[in-house]
Amino acid sequence: MKYRLVTALAALLICAGCVADENQSVDDVIVVDGFAVAEVFDGLLGPTQINVGPDGSLLVAQLNGGENDETGQILVVDLDEGSTEVLYEGLDKPTGVALLDDSVYVMERNRLSVGTLDADPLQVVVDELPTNGRSEGTLTVTPQQTLLYNTSGSIRNGEVVEDSGQLWELSPGEDPVVFAAGFKNAYAHYPSVGNQFWVTEISDGSFDREPASDEVVVVGFGDDGGWPSCVGDQRPVEEFGGSAQSCASSVESVAVFESGATPTSITVAPWDDGQLLVALWNENRVVSLNLDDTSPVNVETFLEGFEHPQHVLTSGELLLVTDPDRGRILSVTKT
Repeated sequence: MKYRLVTALAALLICAGCVADENQSVDDVIVVDGFAVAEVFDGLLGPTQINVGPDGSLLVAQLNGGENDETGQILVVDLDEGSTEVLYEGLDKPTGVALLDDSVYVMERNRLSVGTLDADPLQVVVDELPTNGRSEGTLTVTPQQTLLYNTSGSIRNGEVVEDSGQLWELSPGEDPVVFAAGFKNAYAHYPSVGNQFWVTEISDGSFDREPASDEVVVVGFGDDGGWPSCVGDQRPVEEFGGSAQSCASSVESVAVFESGATPTSITVAPWDDGQLLVALWNENRVVSLNLDDTSPVNVETFLEGFEHPQHVLTSGELLLVTDPDRGRILSVTKT
């Protein structure tokens, strides 16, 4: 099969510019003025992460059923042909997929595996990962051609479970190393400057009997997010020994969201490298962050009307967004 996503995306850009007034909304999904939204693919079943695939196609991870049905799949999606090819199936809640050195990496509930574009059997890279009981997060290929993933934070008998709450960096063929620590759930990541990354932190739970805010932080090698002794924007948690002094050395929030907002994805806008776009799963919207603002920056609604936007991907001049409840992928273009 020959994939022609580049051609398809070029056509979408042309069409978006021609009928911008008609494409300001798709069903109930509305984008801010100056942009157009369109549906580019449907017929999916709970898509989670999308990523760059072979020859300009898309790799799509999807639940393909209920969250705990273990029926998940990895697909190759050809937007031009409107077709799909199943690479892997029978997966346990796949939330991450990425292509690195022609290998397909897959993150499931608590297992990282690697396969091929020829659908050779998946080989387990790391199994029985510590998890918060639901899932790990997404997968990110770094500019250094390594893989970034996280293990969500878990506390048992008042202590942090070993190897949980961490960001990990994997070089193909080598053992993973800890990139940064101290996160409840560093679910999504996107390259920033140098060897730093924009990271979304999902701080679900109560600390000192108060819920913690979700956030975006900038993380470099060796950094500490502070969890569980520090949550939100460097807020000390007395029950875990946090103090204002100790939390001052934890990573500072770039943006803060309401508790339970659940930021599941982050990217730099294709039309402005000073703008971050974040999918807030529980707030039913994609928001924009202006990096010229003083931290924590203002949070503004960019795209709304979803039940649960899951993943945002910058592809050329397009922003692609997965809509898992409607089983589709949307595009946003600047008009």
